Amino acid sequence: MKTLNSISWQQVCRIEDAIDNGGVCLKVDNQQIALFYFKRRNAWYATQNECPHKKQMILSRGMIGSLGETPKVACPFHKKTFALDTGECLSGDECAIKTYPVKVEAGMVYISLDN
Repeated sequence: MKTLNSISWQQVCRIEDAIDNGGVCLKVDNQQIALFYFKRRNAWYATQNECPHKKQMILSRGMIGSLGETPKVACPFHKKTFALDTGECLSGDECAIKTYPVKVEAGMVYISLDN
């Protein structure tokens, strides 16, 4: 099991490049990654950008919110919802999304694709 100290981190953007309570799409190692800053929680999340339902690269444009204590994103086209912390589909479907660790240091945002 990897610890946060043994993870390989990649600098992806500055804090000010993110959208409060929204997402941005980043290209990291030829992958589209959706990066979300949930300002009300002061929490950062990174997931795959592709919605597994119809295979469209759109999750970064989804609306974020909460289902109880679970932070979530809703696909802007299909309304499928996914947990931002685990990737679990919250709409009762079998599909899930990949999630990635995020850290912020000295005004920069880093993610890891190691998982």
